[in-house]
Amino acid sequence: MQKNLLLGVEAVGQGAIDGGISGVYAYPGTPSTEITEYIQNNELTKEKGIRSKWSANEKTAYEAALGMSYAGKRTMVCMKHVGLNVAADAFINSAITGVNGGLVLTVADDPSMHSSQNEQDSRFYAKFAMIPVLEPSNQQEAYEMTRSAFQLSEELQVPVMVRITTRLAHSRAGIIRKEVIEANELKLPSDPAQFVLLPAIARRRYKGLLDKQQLFEDIAEKSEYNSLTIGTDKSLGIIACGIAYNYLLENYEDETCPYTIFKLSHYPVSKKQLAVVEENCEEVLVLEDGYPLIEEAIKGIFKKEIKVCGRLNGALPRDGELNADLVAKALGKPVEMGEEIPEIVANRPPALCQGCGHMDMYDALNEVMGAYSKGRVFSDIGCYTLGALPPYKSIYSCVDMGASVTMAKGASDAGLIPAVAVIGDSTFTHSGVTGLLDAVNDKSNMILVISDNESVSMTGGQDSSAMGKIESICEGVGVDPAHIRVEIPLRKNHEKMVQIFKEELAYEGVSVIIFRRECIQAAVHRRKNVKKLKLN
Repeated sequence: MQKNLLLGVEAVGQGAIDGGISGVYAYPGTPSTEITEYIQNNELTKEKGIRSKWSANEKTAYEAALGMSYAGKRTMVCMKHVGLNVAADAFINSAITGVNGGLVLTVADDPSMHSSQNEQDSRFYAKFAMIPVLEPSNQQEAYEMTRSAFQLSEELQVPVMVRITTRLAHSRAGIIRKEVIEANELKLPSDPAQFVLLPAIARRRYKGLLDKQQLFEDIAEKSEYNSLTIGTDKSLGIIACGIAYNYLLENYEDETCPYTIFKLSHYPVSKKQLAVVEENCEEVLVLEDGYPLIEEAIKGIFKKEIKVCGRLNGALPRDGELNADLVAKALGKPVEMGEEIPEIVANRPPALCQGCGHMDMYDALNEVMGAYSKGRVFSDIGCYTLGALPPYKSIYSCVDMGASVTMAKGASDAGLIPAVAVIGDSTFTHSGVTGLLDAVNDKSNMILVISDNESVSMTGGQDSSAMGKIESICEGVGVDPAHIRVEIPLRKNHEKMVQIFKEELAYEGVSVIIFRRECIQAAVHRRKNVKKLKLN
């Protein structure tokens, strides 16, 4: 079959297409964004009519994917690790409803927080939901696991998680493709009550999920993605999870390690395989890119007093992503350190693009808020979060999607007036609308600034669900139309923007100020595309 050079995220996307999906649902979030973009731009997507538009948030994406599964079709839903927090209600309950068509949840975790608020490990969510997880160690496995995960989901009648991390997501390797599986025909669930989680039904289905746990473990034990190699040196046994297996092999030029190695890429972990590791070593080193899930679990499974090393005992750092050098240190191997960066080399922090509308918005906001004590502006997740850094230093919070609105409301309720929330257009429709509804219902004294650049700019300029709808949404949840103000954030409009802020600060109620100007990068790409069309 054809061999392609693909990023890990692209390998997942190709695996989903070749696995027979009828739709992909997602909200952009690094390092998962390119999975959906790859599917969107693939010729087979157009040829087969695969649904691939962006969703408003991860919860709506997961629920829509569950609806497609209900109809008997195979579907994938993609998100980054913190996005799973948003989708958690639907995700946890879907393990109990089960699936009809194969449903694969691909989650991209971000150890070291390259572009995230935390390092949470999605394997814990899967353990909580009691569903199988596939964790590839390389790009080929990312392709094959995704392709086969739909069949596994249909066989076990539960969602299956594919968990990748940033380093695998954004590195390339050659992928050998397999044949394309045709999409399922429409087929409704054989059990009409399967998706009705009334307590009596939910209790029955939950017992069924519990009854399947040993089957899940038995299948994982026989999985082609797990392997157990007995070593000649009994002093150490190694459990290497996902990409950590690659980091281990990088420390052995001939890929021959003298220790017993349990490569773990299909969960739940097999107790029988752990027992073999226990019998063939005096000490265990657990390598996992994320939280110490397995390191914690095996301490309650091993029967002998065996020292377990990993992130919990200091053999590996408790935080950050793994790499081959950290694994070498844990193995007691020498590590060559590179030259230290000279002090003369200055750090280059991220900055807003030159010409960005957020700049002009912050200039006006800073002038107005200069009359008050600091700490009154709450913000959110997007390009505009850079307003926390010099030269602006305008905002004082960035917690989770939509939190700017509700934190400003809470601060206002506490008496911190004026309170201002700054949010982007896509984040507003992702998670800000309900907070605004709360503010309207409570008649909170606050200003909501929606910095609308008409795209999901931070993740590459994807289409925003808010496009052309913001004013009507705000009016629909009850904001007085007289206090829904719109202005273009340009330097020449600075005085008008300042005046709008002053007028709304004088109003005792909920105000919404929309500063709308197309993302500067999106504008560049749009002009290039228009030029190409004219040339063609």
